[in-house]
Amino acid sequence: MIDAPARSAGAPAARAADPAGTFARLLAARRPLVMGVLNVTPDSFSDGGRFFDPEAAVAQAQRMIADGADIIDIGAESTRPYGDAAPVGADEERKRLAPVLPAVCGLGVPVSIDTMKATIAAWAIDAGASIVNDVWGLQRDVEMARVVARERVPVVVMHNRDAADAAIDIMADMDGFFARTLAIADRAGISRDLIVLDPGIGFGKTPEQSMQAIARLDRLARFRLPLLVGASRKRFIHAVSPAPPDRRIGGSIAAHLIAVLNGAVIIRAHDVAETVQALKVATAIRGQAAQGMQGV
Repeated sequence: MIDAPARSAGAPAARAADPAGTFARLLAARRPLVMGVLNVTPDSFSDGGRFFDPEAAVAQAQRMIADGADIIDIGAESTRPYGDAAPVGADEERKRLAPVLPAVCGLGVPVSIDTMKATIAAWAIDAGASIVNDVWGLQRDVEMARVVARERVPVVVMHNRDAADAAIDIMADMDGFFARTLAIADRAGISRDLIVLDPGIGFGKTPEQSMQAIARLDRLARFRLPLLVGASRKRFIHAVSPAPPDRRIGGSIAAHLIAVLNGAVIIRAHDVAETVQALKVATAIRGQAAQGMQGV
């Protein structure tokens, strides 16, 4: 058996205290959580590299936290869900993260590392990250599950496909994908209470399939795991109402509100202030509706 990647000797000694407990307390809040997206890449589809500069990236993280983000999700390799992402080696990915991730981890909210590489996940956890966000659901890097199990951190496992196929039942495909992911997690020893499912809006899906995934999100409830949805600025919004990525806030909020109604407990968003406000108002209105029903 190949050992999981060892912790990086050069990583700062700033490991997060009790990642599992912190995550459990967040979920216990019984309200939709917001994960703010921070791309430290020059080719992000959503922001075009606005936060590639380390100072700009840390400042953006501070803004998102001030705006109400519960988690900051940092990625240094664009996964661009439209098939034109430029692969990044582990050395370059770490180089992009090194001046940003430890600083953001010191801002007081949990930090998620968005990576497909087990070596980067291990390094980031040593640097203070407390959640792993794997867009290939433990199925691309065979060592990822072992790193997550060893470090006892929460993991977001996302449904993905190499290419979209309009002929398939996307929900049935998710069922099979997540069954395989959970089998991998079980063999590695990852506790079920540390796993979050993400339907992967925009990844390996047609616009119609992305919308189906949100509309039928409650089908994933059978796995009895928290659900995360990241519809922020995705191309399916453009398919309904044409607009460039930075003009898709309205569509993003609409999708996220429906996702929460259908069972999502974490929303991954670029526009944190607007998303937090929308979720607070929707929650307040639903609360009033519940009170009204009690008075009937």
